[in-house]
Amino acid sequence: MKPMVPKSWRNDAVAKVTGRTKYTDDLKFANLLHAAPVYSDFVHARINSIETAGAEKYPGVVRVITARDVPGANRVGQIRKDYRIFADDKIRYNGDVVALVVAESRDIAIRASRLVRVEAIPLPALLDPEEALQDKVLIHEDLYTNLVVTHKVRRGDVDEGFRKADLVIEEDFRTQFVEHAYMETEAAVCVPRSDGVTEVYGSMQHPFSTRRFVAACLGTPLGRVEVVGTPLGGGFGGKDDTAAIVCARTALAARLLNRPVKTMYRRDWSIRESYKRHPYHIHYKMGLTRDGLITAVQCRMLADAGAYCSVTPWVTWRSTVQCCGPYLVDNVHCDVLGVYTNNVVTGAMRGFGSPQVNFAIEQLVEIAAAKLGLSGIEFRRRNMVRQGCLTITGQRLDGHKVAMGEVLDAVLKETDYERNLGRCAFGKSDSDEWYGIGLAMSYRGVSLGAEGADLCAAAIDVQPDGSILLDVGVHENGQGLESAMSILCAGELGVDLRHIHYRRASTSSIPDSGTTVASRGTIMGGGAVLLAARDLKDKISAAVAEKLRCEPAQVRFAHGRVEGRDSSDSLSFDEAIREMWQARLVPRGFGVFRSPKVTWNDESGQGDAYFTWVYGCQAVELTVNRKTGKVRLLRAVAAHDVGRAVNPEMVKGQFYGGMAMSTGYALHEEVGMKDGKIATTNLNTYRIPRSTDLPEMTAIIVENPDPASPSGAKSIGEPTNEILAPAIANAIYNATGRRHFSLPIRTTSP
Repeated sequence: MKPMVPKSWRNDAVAKVTGRTKYTDDLKFANLLHAAPVYSDFVHARINSIETAGAEKYPGVVRVITARDVPGANRVGQIRKDYRIFADDKIRYNGDVVALVVAESRDIAIRASRLVRVEAIPLPALLDPEEALQDKVLIHEDLYTNLVVTHKVRRGDVDEGFRKADLVIEEDFRTQFVEHAYMETEAAVCVPRSDGVTEVYGSMQHPFSTRRFVAACLGTPLGRVEVVGTPLGGGFGGKDDTAAIVCARTALAARLLNRPVKTMYRRDWSIRESYKRHPYHIHYKMGLTRDGLITAVQCRMLADAGAYCSVTPWVTWRSTVQCCGPYLVDNVHCDVLGVYTNNVVTGAMRGFGSPQVNFAIEQLVEIAAAKLGLSGIEFRRRNMVRQGCLTITGQRLDGHKVAMGEVLDAVLKETDYERNLGRCAFGKSDSDEWYGIGLAMSYRGVSLGAEGADLCAAAIDVQPDGSILLDVGVHENGQGLESAMSILCAGELGVDLRHIHYRRASTSSIPDSGTTVASRGTIMGGGAVLLAARDLKDKISAAVAEKLRCEPAQVRFAHGRVEGRDSSDSLSFDEAIREMWQARLVPRGFGVFRSPKVTWNDESGQGDAYFTWVYGCQAVELTVNRKTGKVRLLRAVAAHDVGRAVNPEMVKGQFYGGMAMSTGYALHEEVGMKDGKIATTNLNTYRIPRSTDLPEMTAIIVENPDPASPSGAKSIGEPTNEILAPAIANAIYNATGRRHFSLPIRTTSP
């Protein structure tokens, strides 16, 4: 049946472009107080005292809150509860918050925050993760080690694989700290209600995670915290732990003072405190036969976790699973380590442990191909995953279409890659502008995989007039999730989109459906929506079948009507709903989509890591100025198998946004650190790509509906962000003849 929905649509577009959308800082409440965080100048130090008297006496200050005021848990976390709401025993990084000043105005809170004094004994700062591994100084003494986590893959016999190799290559790669640079900084407004419930509004990606942090801090049951979804001004993975802790501090102030409290971060606070993308130190060793087959891969990756665990174990696990890229390798020995340092905390960022790996492996295969006298394309074709193959973790790829060749061919055709490769200068042209083209490809596991149990709930409530309220357990982070869910709901019910009213999300209206990460919004949320819609259709069919002179199973929903076996026997959707209400039947559908089973063995690094995969390829054309080294991006092309494009124009937006972020990762962005302190604390010093830095972009949507997904859709938010950086690195090599093993790439004149 043809759904009554437009090809592409965005439910919040008008409100956002006209400025009517209300973000967290736009919310106003009577008797509202304002809060500002207090930092110290230390990087690693043992706290002797926090003197708040000067700030407390400042006119307009209502209270200064520290760790001693926390009634519940001061230490929280999604995996390991080591993150401090307020620094208590030690300062572990320069972004630790020691106190919160609450005042009648934000300006007063900020001015008074400068009067808080921290007396502490400086400790040696561990800023090098290799040094931190030696455990001579401990960031967390109670853990007896600075090692956060180790993941591994053990497949085959790597020593035998290297003995069979005709060529062995080894390379080292390094990636950098990266700031999310969302437009809206962290913000929270918390309101204590008379029934004992604390309402939380905030610039956060994960309402349920935020509820857990707030409830833990307040020492109250989850049911006494209601987190209300608020429009988000950008996240990219960055509005998780830090945003939840900002909400927890604000909620604590609201509860202690029994007044609404707002915290609105300045940009320098946000950059100083919030977690970043993990920098990696990566070593690869690869064995190859003369005919271009990979016999063995041995690799070690060291990820800087910073001062707290955050989600380092999950980020590094994904790096392990994808350590060989989309290639077949029978013998693999991989270790990925996360380690505490006194650097800024690192956590979730779009791509989640795969951009670092792909930067390395997609250059390594090009290096290997060149040494063997093969083209990079031919080398990839000989080694890439294919239908029915076994991955490096022992998973057979046979439950869905393996589209690796399809996306590669699409990019090669669109870019005329083979011909343009012949135009590359390789640093041997007298022209001022050296031309280069390069590509990279990947396969990416969909949703959480073996990181954790994965489910999502959705509820559909139809009102007596036929209007539909839709509530889904995943969160709108600005990516267009509400629109996709509405399109799926309308299509399944055969109604016009005008019937669908997406409810403002709240942790009190829908079951905890996990965090909106891992590009799981459409596949998990959409699956739940379709199951809820089918549940609702079953109930409507049972209620009206007799009137339509057919069996319930014969009832059809299309074009705003509910039809029997004979189309002449039909009701409008609204009439069918009225029939239900008159029969005292509630037209409510509820669905829970549970991801297919996955498996994992921590000791061997073997198992079915994900229930399905996204396949992608990207290429870029550029020039490098021979005299200045300046890189100019000309064109980027991306092809990804998305399963099914629910909202095609929004899918393209994910392509363009992912590629734009990846250009920053490749060429511009790096959090500047000096002695453990961030030097680039504003966007005038932290360099994100400008519009003039970006290439023309082409998005090729490949659709192979996935049988594991009720909607046929897979994922796209993160896959588009993980491979343009290595494509740029390969293109720069093809232009200049020089390899770059560190990010961001700094090209210079010869």
